[in-house]
Amino acid sequence: MIPLGPLVNGAAIIAGSLLGLLLHGRFPDRVRTIMFQALGLSILAIGIKMAMSMTSPILVVVSMLVGAVCGEAMDIERQFARAGDAVKALLRSDNALFTDGLVTASVIFCSGTMAILGSFDEALRNDHTLLFTKSILDGCVAMILATTYGAGVALSFIPVALYETLLTLFAGATQAAFTPDRLAQLSAVGGLLIIGIGINMLGLLKIKVSNLLPAMALAAVLAPFFVG
Repeated sequence: MIPLGPLVNGAAIIAGSLLGLLLHGRFPDRVRTIMFQALGLSILAIGIKMAMSMTSPILVVVSMLVGAVCGEAMDIERQFARAGDAVKALLRSDNALFTDGLVTASVIFCSGTMAILGSFDEALRNDHTLLFTKSILDGCVAMILATTYGAGVALSFIPVALYETLLTLFAGATQAAFTPDRLAQLSAVGGLLIIGIGINMLGLLKIKVSNLLPAMALAAVLAPFFVG
């Protein structure tokens, strides 16, 4: 099966990023700043809504704590930064925000509930609706991010398309293990990561969101033990 949804999602991110790069010089700094703040607030609200879907707080807390320790031990944030810097050097980019754009966009696009549920819908029901809808949203977000972060945002299509393709294949192989309630807990953990991104974008704190990514994998593994 061709992973149509992930491919369309990746293409939308590229298109939105290119449009953002074209519009970059046409926005006054004050307009770009307020747009970025509006996006940060919106992402914060989306994350809160997702996090409120939890019905097993213990699972979420355990996943976040253990995931944080694992992520910090692996120092995923630094690995992402090195990869981003390597791509930046390869492309000979002088944009200081290149790596931040790549990492921020990748986490935003991968952590949402639509990436998970959309991939499962594609695998289990051959329904592309959620991923197509996510593609439109991601394209708009990529455009706004690219006006501030630059070309690094466009390259986030690679981890996004790969992540959603792997999710689609995984869903097809393990469909019986993921009940709606278990998926809700996974979405709640993703929501907390999204909240972290929103806080970072608003400049309130500097949270190493990438180092919290293992929490999502742990939530998926532990869900059967906490949720019926």
